[in-house]
Amino acid sequence: MTELKILNKKELDDFVTSGDFRNFDFLPISEHRAESHIRNLKALDDQTLLVLAFYDGKLAGYVGCFPDNYLIDGKIFHYAWLSTLYVSEEFRGKRIAKTLLNKMFEEYDGNIIATEFTKEAETLYNMLGVFEYVFPKPGKRYYFRSDATHIIPEKKPEIKSLKPVFKWADAAANSLIALKNLTIKKPDFRFEILDHIDTESSEFMSKFQSRRNADEINIFIKNPWVLQSKSKEDKYLFSSHAEVFRYFWIKIYDKNNTLTTCSLLLLRDGYLKIPYLFSETGLDRFTDFLSYFIVKNKVKALTSYQQELNKKIEQSKTFPKIYERDFERRYLFHKQLIEHLPKGFDPRYQDGDGDCMMT
Repeated sequence: MTELKILNKKELDDFVTSGDFRNFDFLPISEHRAESHIRNLKALDDQTLLVLAFYDGKLAGYVGCFPDNYLIDGKIFHYAWLSTLYVSEEFRGKRIAKTLLNKMFEEYDGNIIATEFTKEAETLYNMLGVFEYVFPKPGKRYYFRSDATHIIPEKKPEIKSLKPVFKWADAAANSLIALKNLTIKKPDFRFEILDHIDTESSEFMSKFQSRRNADEINIFIKNPWVLQSKSKEDKYLFSSHAEVFRYFWIKIYDKNNTLTTCSLLLLRDGYLKIPYLFSETGLDRFTDFLSYFIVKNKVKALTSYQQELNKKIEQSKTFPKIYERDFERRYLFHKQLIEHLPKGFDPRYQDGDGDCMMT
């Protein structure tokens, strides 16, 4: 028989600080991820953050949500993002995932969104028949270095024995790429790289419509879901550690030393994202800075759904991409949420909204 345990902010805090959660065969959440959820400014004290499923007294699975809100006609509308869903192999086939999801739908009155989901999760969501695809975001993934050593064996495990050959090929290719990129120099205009959003940037951001303000973003920068470490949490099956995981707050100035562009960059093990981008002028200087940052930090690839930036990159003759391909971020909105929102509503999400800036 399946029993559910619901945890809000205080209950999650008590659960994690007690240490009880480490007694399970697998972890339903990491300590630092729980802390980030608890500090989420948009999470109300009584909102559900985590639901645990027990089968015959044993932890069988869990589902996590990340509360958020819209401001519509001056009123706050609460909803949440599905952030984790897991059922132990031992208990699969017992409809536990469906039970967990239905409970979370009930807790949020159907005001639920999912994105960046795995193929397995997407299949389940579609089987439930309660979601619709809305607001697709076209994007690009740009590649800057050869990484056959990791990419090919992951897709074709049967040729792992050829890894030394791929490693040699990568070294040769990347040496040539490095020579090509020698022309990319440090920009001669003023820019700053910070580890948080400062007051000047916060005031600049206030000019733009954004789902998150500076205080919210700073909290998540200080309380990341992923810690920079070579260690790994084997009992937690979602992202918790990476060898490189860093946020960079970028400030770009014009020739009059006026701040014109701010952006949050996230670098994880060679892969770059641009969760937030705010600009009053054209993005030429930011594109030049991005080229410099990519070369300096030996970035392997950048995924961007920033439409204006992607157009500027396409026009650039110096951007150091060696290959690109189209991407699309898909959002699944619960049908009840669609009914609750005004007709023609557009959330205008940036790349980092929801839990996308967290991993």
